[in-house]
Amino acid sequence: MASVGARVGAPLTPDAPDAQELLRGELANPRYAEAQPTWFDLLSQSVLDWFLGLFESGVSGPPGLGLVIVVLVIGALIAVAIALYGIPARRARRAAREDLFGDTDTRSARDMRRDAETAAARGDWASAIADRYRAIARALDERTIVTVHPGTTAHGFARLAARAFPDAGGELERAADAFDGVRYLGRVGTSAEYEHVRDLDTRLSAAASPVATAARGQAAAVQAPEVPR
Repeated sequence: MASVGARVGAPLTPDAPDAQELLRGELANPRYAEAQPTWFDLLSQSVLDWFLGLFESGVSGPPGLGLVIVVLVIGALIAVAIALYGIPARRARRAAREDLFGDTDTRSARDMRRDAETAAARGDWASAIADRYRAIARALDERTIVTVHPGTTAHGFARLAARAFPDAGGELERAADAFDGVRYLGRVGTSAEYEHVRDLDTRLSAAASPVATAARGQAAAVQAPEVPR
């Protein structure tokens, strides 16, 4: 009876075909595929091994050739890193420009104006007001008159813009109130509010900043050479 039970029970040691099938099933588990090194890992390891080999075996050739090779390798690695990931400072500036009043927005001022007009045409005053106020901020940023940083609020921008356009300070604050109303307070907005923001955008776009113009004039006067009499 013991021998019959042994034959009926599961084998403790599988035969060759069963073992192969079990091995194939185990290797098919996704965790093994995830553990495999990527092409970038293999390339990095190969470059590192070659780089370390320069110091172990030395480089034949004129004096200083090894240093030149090392510099070229480092330069190539930096170029590859920049190509893959971009210049850090440029990425930071791009990310900063994409953040506008707490939202990620990559549109240009022109695109925002177009979207605002489209929203206004269908009577969506909330979207129209928000997009038109964003257009004011993006336009002044594109003109390098006012820099909008991540975390800048609508009223914070209005105060910054008022430094460049002192005569428009009150209108900028009023436009910021309209933006905050539709963006955060759930207001639907009105056509009159949109017309005010639109007219302000049009006027600021057509005007040069008196403060910026004066600053440029002062800089030019300082840099201009003295004319001998």
